Amino acid sequence: MTGSLEPSGPNADQIAHWNSPAGQAWVAQQVRLDRQLAPLSAAAIDKLGLEVGGRVIDIGCGCGGSTLQLAERVGPRGEALGLDISEAMLDLARRRAGDARATQARFLQADVQTHAFEAGAYDAALSRFGVMFFADPVTAFANVRRALKPGGRIAFVCWRAPAENPIMTLPMDAAAPFLPEAATGPKVGPNVRGPFAFADRTRAETILADAGFTDIAAIPHDEMLTAGDLEDAVETALGIGPLASMLREHPQLRDKVGPAVRAALAHHDSPRGVYLASATWIFTARNP
Repeated sequence: MTGSLEPSGPNADQIAHWNSPAGQAWVAQQVRLDRQLAPLSAAAIDKLGLEVGGRVIDIGCGCGGSTLQLAERVGPRGEALGLDISEAMLDLARRRAGDARATQARFLQADVQTHAFEAGAYDAALSRFGVMFFADPVTAFANVRRALKPGGRIAFVCWRAPAENPIMTLPMDAAAPFLPEAATGPKVGPNVRGPFAFADRTRAETILADAGFTDIAAIPHDEMLTAGDLEDAVETALGIGPLASMLREHPQLRDKVGPAVRAALAHHDSPRGVYLASATWIFTARNP
């Protein structure tokens, strides 16, 4: 199977974004982000009921951390296929799989909304924050469903409301006094593409149903997460997300924003690291 990426296709803006410095930032932060997010992908994987030797898709696999978790579950006789649109993140994912000798982990640069999957070939599909950016989510999920065997399951993690997620909002709130007046926090709404696109469970459930899935469930998951010690937490906050995007546009603000973010995060420091609350949905569904 070869990847399929249409730079001028329906997700052209996302392809451009994740092949820009934004994608490189995730590569630079890979160790911290995997430390922070691995518990969430593990919780979603537990809902899939994977068996040794199974075949599974990882949607928006990024630097491959969740794909390697899947590869461990299905074992050497299985297959974990990670797909992403970021060339830089996939390069790192392939190196990590090679270092781990996880030959069952494969990676493709492809747009999941338009990619020509082998029909009915996979037992399951997973995503850790990789499904909230499609131009046409119904088409994208329907495309994934066609790749699943009858009875195949999907599970994905997505953020609930910003107000429930200090891990996402605290850095931006701390930096707000120093940012331009036009700066805004995460966007939420019925047609928004972004981290909080599926904060409204009803919207996500409707999309899955319209894509042909059944047995749809939304499971609330709350967990304290850490990227590491205070230094790791500060670097992650300044390097990833809406605040990082703002600082790439206004690098002169970093000297003011950095101390404010550090002070806010220091209130949550402990001998085990900086822990912040997260609130997610784990959605599950089945291909009839």
